[in-house]
Amino acid sequence: MIRILLVDDQTLIRDGIKVMLNLEPDLEVVGTADNGEKAIEQATVLQPDLVLMDVQMPVMDGKTATRIICERFPTIKILVLTTFDDDQNIAESMQAGAKGYLLKDMPSEELAQVIRFVYKGYTQMGPGLLEKMLAKVPTSEAASQKKLSEQEYSNLTNREQDVLRLIGVGATNREIAEKLYISEGTVKTHVTHLFNRLNLKNRSQLAIYANSLFGE
Repeated sequence: MIRILLVDDQTLIRDGIKVMLNLEPDLEVVGTADNGEKAIEQATVLQPDLVLMDVQMPVMDGKTATRIICERFPTIKILVLTTFDDDQNIAESMQAGAKGYLLKDMPSEELAQVIRFVYKGYTQMGPGLLEKMLAKVPTSEAASQKKLSEQEYSNLTNREQDVLRLIGVGATNREIAEKLYISEGTVKTHVTHLFNRLNLKNRSQLAIYANSLFGE
């Protein structure tokens, strides 16, 4: 059973999503909150598997709450569900530690499936959102960043490059271990090295980095 904390400042939306998710046999909404501050309190008490987080809320916004929850409880996964599709909110939410970014107009059955994927360790973005965010980067800056990324990539060991590529396509540690014929412990060591060598903080950022290199 995937235990979910639902965070949204609109009561009707919160109640509707709760009813819909509780219809799924493997999903359970164990708590709700209407702002980021309460979300942190609920996450502390309930220790859910996943938080479904809105972005713009009173008292404390979802991006701040995401960062704090990810720092305090690294095993809790955050999935953003919002109406805001601007590149700044997307980038800041993912940098804060969110494992995915979705829009509220998505079909309910797809939301349930994405929750399952994020729970397993995959990074999920709503259709067109990653492209939208990257399109806002000036061409010269994007080219410079890609050149720097390619240089950083070339400094990785062959095995680290293999692990990074697989993270980019959403593979879990177990799947990486099976594909590369190494232990999960060794995969975790490589992932830690990638964080340090690329100066990245979480798996979502690794996936975005990998896609900037291999996504074309």
